Amino acid sequence: MTDDRTTILVVDDDPEIVLLMSDFLRAEGYHVITANNGDEALAALQRESVHCMLLDVMMPGLSGFDLLRTVREEGEIPILILSARMDDSDKIRGLGLGADDYIVKSATPAEVVARVKAVLRRARPAVTPVRQTLDFDHLSIDIQAREVRRDGQLVSLTAREFDLLKLLAEHPRQVFSRDQLFERLWDSYGDQHTVTVHIGRLRDKLERDPSRPELISTVWGAGYRFDGRPVR
Repeated sequence: MTDDRTTILVVDDDPEIVLLMSDFLRAEGYHVITANNGDEALAALQRESVHCMLLDVMMPGLSGFDLLRTVREEGEIPILILSARMDDSDKIRGLGLGADDYIVKSATPAEVVARVKAVLRRARPAVTPVRQTLDFDHLSIDIQAREVRRDGQLVSLTAREFDLLKLLAEHPRQVFSRDQLFERLWDSYGDQHTVTVHIGRLRDKLERDPSRPELISTVWGAGYRFDGRPVR
């Protein structure tokens, strides 16, 4: 069973969805709090320590996308979008705003719970990292603190962005295909397009010129490669 101190915030204006997901999450041992709209969710986040949020995007008032943007300005808790909208544009928008996963409501509750577990597992820092820091020209990655600095300035990354960067940086010059990255970081759950979106977000945050990346290169027809030069 999951530690009952792990709190999941379920945000949806459909009471049946809220009840269904709450029941399944509580059956796995999670502590669940709920909100019926974006304003209630913000109040809950201020009131309690939340470890993960399951978020609908189509709500009256403050939309899920607006709530996602607001939360990302303040913190990096794992956020999974649960939406009836299946358009690729909505997925790209949600992932681009910082969601860790995008799930359509046709998914079974058991699959949703599995993906919540996966994102929480990835968000937890390693207990005994192989190396404490990875240092490259202009870039430093503190594994234990899960902090990244570019030219000495702290860069805010989501848990999944950090894990993706860490994996690439631990294997400089090694090419990873999109399928390999997806399987290793997303546990084969979700939309594989999310890899491309997360690579783009890392470039936006870390590259001097994201249109001409120097740190994370695309190897056409093969995948992605970390090209940072290690500091000896």
